[in-house]
Amino acid sequence: MKSVVIPASLTSYRERMNAPIQKTFQFSLRVPYANVDQMAIVYYAHYLMYFEMARAEMLREAGISYPEMEKRGVLLPVVQAHCEYKKSAHYDDLLVVVSRCSQKGPRLHIEYEVKRGDEVIVTGYTEHVCMSREGKVLRPAPELKRLVE
Repeated sequence: MKSVVIPASLTSYRERMNAPIQKTFQFSLRVPYANVDQMAIVYYAHYLMYFEMARAEMLREAGISYPEMEKRGVLLPVVQAHCEYKKSAHYDDLLVVVSRCSQKGPRLHIEYEVKRGDEVIVTGYTEHVCMSREGKVLRPAPELKRLVE
């Protein structure tokens, strides 16, 4: 796999978190017609949905599905999201969402790059906190550690 350039803004965040990102996960999707707007490009909010889809697959690959985590009483609400648009995607484009996770305490920081071929078209991140249904902050489940080890 080719190395991926991380934008400076995300690099500085990683330095503040003081947690190196080691594993890379990939999720592929083909843009459905329903995701494009009147300008024939992917509607901007759909990229956050693509992030979520990649995140769900990343969890599965780590050995736990999101529904299974919820059954155990662990939630991962998004507490921050950022998306930077560099180029547009179009109907039927094959996109790959590359994701990486870092962890500090109960927080997970997931960085994303949406690529069309070798071209990075969108970058962003989401930050999550492990918590109970009652709103109590929890330690991450052991399976979540597999995202960064």
